Parts: sequence; C-alpha cells; structure tokens
Amino acid sequence: MAIEIAVETPLQDDVRALVEELNATLLELTPPEHCYHLTVEQMAGDDTTVFIARDDGQASGCGALKRHDARVGEVKRMYTRPSHRGRKIGAKIVEHVETLARSEGLKRLVLETGDRHPAAWTVYERAGFSRCGPVLDYPDSEWSVFYEKSL
Repeated sequence: MAIEIAVETPLQDDVRALVEELNATLLELTPPEHCYHLTVEQMAGDDTTVFIARDDGQASGCGALKRHDARVGEVKRMYTRPSHRGRKIGAKIVEHVETLARSEGLKRLVLETGDRHPAAWTVYERAGFSRCGPVLDYPDSEWSVFYEKSL
C-alpha cells in the first residue's frame, strides 16, 4: 500500500508516540539545550499545520509548517521512522509543507536542523533549500545547521 500524507491533529496517541520517538532520536545526537522541540500541544496551535505520513494506517512520519508572520514559514518536526526510511517520505512531507506555504502566500521557508543529520540535509537540499546563517530567533551554534528557500 502507498504512503498517504494528510493534515492531522498531533493530539492522537500514535502521533504522540511518533513525536516522542523523534525527541528521543534528537536527544541521542544533540545536547538538550540545543534541541528546539515543539510539544504536540504547541504543534496543535493555530499557527502550525501538521502532516502525518501513514503506511497502512500506521503513523510512519511527520512534519509541520509553523507560520511566523505573513511572509515566513518554518519547517518543523520532520521525522521518518527508521523502518520507513529510504522511501522519500521526508521529501513528500516537505513538498506538502511547501505547497501549503505557497498557497498561503508565504515568501520564504526556513528551518533549523542538527549538525549530525546528513540525511535531513539531503532532503532539504534536494528540495531546493540552501544553507544560510541563523534564522528566526535561533542562536548561532555549532550544533545547528540552518536552511532557507524563497518561494
């Protein structure tokens, strides 16, 4: 069965479990003070739209668009379960985020990711993002890599 990606509330037990897995994975690679997690409650806010990838009904990946103003959106909470990696789920979620951002008239997408996430860098670079300096209110840190894309 094909992977299906749709806007969903993060306030579901299986999505909460997916986000817990994401948080644990990030904390294995990055010190806690350099992890900029949104809680599922924050992800459920009016300024954020969450995309969930499902394989035969099971949550297998996620990503979100967080709006900062009328011009800038941020790609957040990107994750694909290890069992589903290599199936372009991250790329498809980024595509959904970008399509939504464009439809809302946003002019720029930005993101912060870790310095030990080369697979994520590949997804973003293939989607046309370019490395840049610190974005939004993130501190400049050796643990962070920043990307941007004009829409």
